[in-house]
Amino acid sequence: MAAPDDAAVWRLDAARLLVVTTDFFTPIVDDPYAFGAIAAANALSDLYAMGAVPFLALNITAVPIDLDSAIVQQILRGGAEKVKEAGAVIAGGHSVQDREPKYGLVALGMADSASLFTKDRARPGDVLVLTKPLGTGVTTTALIRDRGSAEHGAEAIDWMVRLNAPAAQLAKELAVRAVTDITGFGLLGHGLEMAQASGVGLSVELGKVPFFSGARQYAELGTFPSGSRDNARYFGDRVRFDEQISAPERMLLFDAQTSGGLLLAIPAAKLEEFLGRAEQIQQPAWVIGRAQEGGGIEVKVG
Repeated sequence: MAAPDDAAVWRLDAARLLVVTTDFFTPIVDDPYAFGAIAAANALSDLYAMGAVPFLALNITAVPIDLDSAIVQQILRGGAEKVKEAGAVIAGGHSVQDREPKYGLVALGMADSASLFTKDRARPGDVLVLTKPLGTGVTTTALIRDRGSAEHGAEAIDWMVRLNAPAAQLAKELAVRAVTDITGFGLLGHGLEMAQASGVGLSVELGKVPFFSGARQYAELGTFPSGSRDNARYFGDRVRFDEQISAPERMLLFDAQTSGGLLLAIPAAKLEEFLGRAEQIQQPAWVIGRAQEGGGIEVKVG
């Protein structure tokens, strides 16, 4: 591969590729089982973003010496059951003592060389489709700071534990090849990676971007994690916003996501079939913009 992508790829032979990734982090929700499931789904997401099918994972665990073993068991059970849902197995792992709990996976998948997804295949005229709403960073931080509601927390968990497998499989079936997942760099950060790798610009319509139901409220409160603010500082000079778009709305597009959806650049001729088949399998999909000539990202009100 000529440019960095969502996971490492090792060619096994003319047809088969081994795809490898890793990710782990500290708890973003109070429920240990949900934390384990979210962390596993997040790690597996990079495989789906490359068009790979997971088959094996290793646990990465950091445990405070005084943490109740029942909590650790729940974290590991959440991860194991999510890996099983993905059709893969956990074949061991490694743990260390630390002052703060952490959990994640090393995840391995197999991909066909003819159907590998990469960030560098978006072309002018392609339609941008997002498969999960945004708002995990601002929502979970509001909950951590006791400024969020239980209802919004449950909504965030529901989206974060969802695997990106159905969307990835559909993209493969329709020969969509320009794909990335939306995680720590936010929609605009990962979108810029795709734009730069592909040599195109992206146009995003804010009014078409889906958000968690409490995300705008929490954006007004400013409950963004530090990673979201880092994204705005690092990527901001390559994004052009309509003047009517407020500072909180801009930050939502930089918001660091955990286990976010896929961002696909779909040739316009395939869009109707993709959306129709997505509806049939109850796979959410939102059209949020287009790839175009030029560079960077422009965000319109929409």
